Amino acid sequence: MRIARLTTVAVALILTHSAFAQEPTQAEEKSEAQRIYESLNFSAGPDTFDVTRYASIYLPVDYDRLDAEDTRKLMDLYENPSSVDEYYVGPIDERWFAVFSYEDSGHIKDDEEIDADALLASLREGNRMANRERRDRGWSELEILGWQYKPSYSNATQRLSWAVLAESDGTQIVNYNTRLLGRTGVISAVLVAEPETLDASVAEFEELLDGFKYNPGNTYAEYKPGDKLATYGLAALVTGGAAAAIAKGGGKGLF
Repeated sequence: MRIARLTTVAVALILTHSAFAQEPTQAEEKSEAQRIYESLNFSAGPDTFDVTRYASIYLPVDYDRLDAEDTRKLMDLYENPSSVDEYYVGPIDERWFAVFSYEDSGHIKDDEEIDADALLASLREGNRMANRERRDRGWSELEILGWQYKPSYSNATQRLSWAVLAESDGTQIVNYNTRLLGRTGVISAVLVAEPETLDASVAEFEELLDGFKYNPGNTYAEYKPGDKLATYGLAALVTGGAAAAIAKGGGKGLF
C-alpha cells in the first residue's frame, strides 16, 4: 500500500497549507480523507500517459500519474482550487509532484520582453484577491515573499518557467511553474516541492519534461495563419493569463 501523502505534503498548487499536515483533532474527518486518498487510482510507469487531451508524457519506472477525476479529488484534499481537467504526475516516493492543465488561449507569440519587477507586483495584487476565497473557505492565507526563480523563456523548447517564494502559517513554500506553448493553447505544469529540495526537484522535473510532447497537429511549430491567436503574451502567463485565472477559482495559476 502506498504511503499516504496526507501527512507528508503540506502545500500544493496555489500553496495553501494543508490541514492534513497538522495534528489531527477530528479523527472522523481524517478517516474520511484517508478513505478518499486510498481510493485514488495511480497509474505507474514505465509508460506514456495523457496529460490533457492535447499532449502526453513518458514516465519511467518509479513515477506515477492520476487522471483528471482523481487529480481533482486529491487537490480538494490539499485544499486547492482545481479545474475539471488537471493531471497529477510525480515520483512514487512522493518527494515532489506536478499538475498539468491545458488552456485554450490561442497561439501565444513569444517575442515579448519580461519585466520581473512589474510581474511580481501584479502577482501580489492577484494573491490579495485570492486570499479572499481562502478566508471564505476557512483556509490559511498566503503571502508572496519574492522570486525564487525569475521568469525565463526558452525559444528552443517554447517553455516559460518561474518560481515564487511564499509563506503560509509561518511555513515557506515554493511552486515551480512551467508553461509549454502549443499551436493554439498552452499547457501549465506546476511543480510542488519542499523549498530545501527545490533545486534538485526542478532538475529532475526538467529531465522528465524531455518526455513531454504535444500530440501531432498541436505543436507550437505547426501554427498556421488563421489559427486562433491569444490576446496576451508571455508576461500575462506569469500573472495567470490576465484575470482569467482569478475567475477560475481563487487565483489558480497565479504562481
